[in-house]
Amino acid sequence: MAPAFFIGLMSGTSLDGVDGVMAQIDNTGRLRVIAHAFVAFQASFRDELLQLNQSGPDELHRSALAGNAIARHYAQVVQALLQDTDLAPENVVALGAHGQTVRHRPLEFDSDAEGLYPAVGYTLQLINPALLAELTGIDVVADFRSRDLAAGGQGAPLVPAFHQGVFGQPGACVAVLNIGGISNLSVLSADGGVQGWDCGPGNALMDFWCARHTGQAFDRAGAWAAQGQINPPLLAQLMTEEFLQRLPPKSTGRDLFNPAWLEHHMATLAKDSAHTPQDVQATLAEFTALTCASDVLRHAEGAASLVVCGGGALNTHLMARLAHHVPGVQVVSSADRGLPPLQVEAAAFAWLAFKNLKRETASLQSVTGARGARVLGAVYPR
Repeated sequence: MAPAFFIGLMSGTSLDGVDGVMAQIDNTGRLRVIAHAFVAFQASFRDELLQLNQSGPDELHRSALAGNAIARHYAQVVQALLQDTDLAPENVVALGAHGQTVRHRPLEFDSDAEGLYPAVGYTLQLINPALLAELTGIDVVADFRSRDLAAGGQGAPLVPAFHQGVFGQPGACVAVLNIGGISNLSVLSADGGVQGWDCGPGNALMDFWCARHTGQAFDRAGAWAAQGQINPPLLAQLMTEEFLQRLPPKSTGRDLFNPAWLEHHMATLAKDSAHTPQDVQATLAEFTALTCASDVLRHAEGAASLVVCGGGALNTHLMARLAHHVPGVQVVSSADRGLPPLQVEAAAFAWLAFKNLKRETASLQSVTGARGARVLGAVYPR
């Protein structure tokens, strides 16, 4: 049977825009990307999404409209992919659409006093999947995370099983690090076992600080951070965050690692602690590198390589700091393993859509801590 066409769409916590891929997937789940497209968010829309990460006026109304806007951005990416590949909507089996995460609070809030009903919490990805199906004429698979939460899991990360299929090497331990707004690590053991969890911040804090002080959305190649000096007291203060000490399974988001969190920790520094904006940027880059590297050293013993994907893989300074903290481990871009960094997560959601339509489980109990693997996602027919 010939491979089928699937589209994967991802907008991550970096809030830069939407990445999409057109992929061919055979019946065994083997995937090949044949096209990639990207549509950027305008600054005003990005600011609105940032605001929706916290409580605010009329947020239900604004969230609904933002979900519609996300669907329209996704539809633009789909149109670009169809044009690039000369395919019609009816040639595509389905598209997997992640949506835009604005809240992630798994296993919190709603347990009963008697302990009969454990806390489920919630995770919220903004998108109107019905509108996306209407705009594209393609079956949409969305809402990938809530089923795992309902089964007692974290709902994140969802990509380790995909990482195993793409980057796993029989008989070898491989670590895969995705650095988006938040960073997450997959450990692909030599015996076929898979673990994965969120390490902490990725680009989110660096992007915030860069935008505040330079007006640029991100620090291209880490050049600005490279001009500064690491501030040891600030780095030590950031490293006191309790989340970093927790054992997996665990996940996080902008609910924790946000500007208010950073400003709280900076306020603890001595008044005479001298630092420039570049020094803070260098320290934030070091913080991201150190938290990720620490998890590699603690949990991926024996890994010969660390494959890095996401926007952080394009940050030359950050990659150098990672390599510094994991001596003896080869740090490489996912491009060196056949899949460019900005395509990996979108490809994962094409694969998750494929798994959903086959009614095959795609979550891993060893990753999320759920009561078992579950079929992920809900289908919105065209």
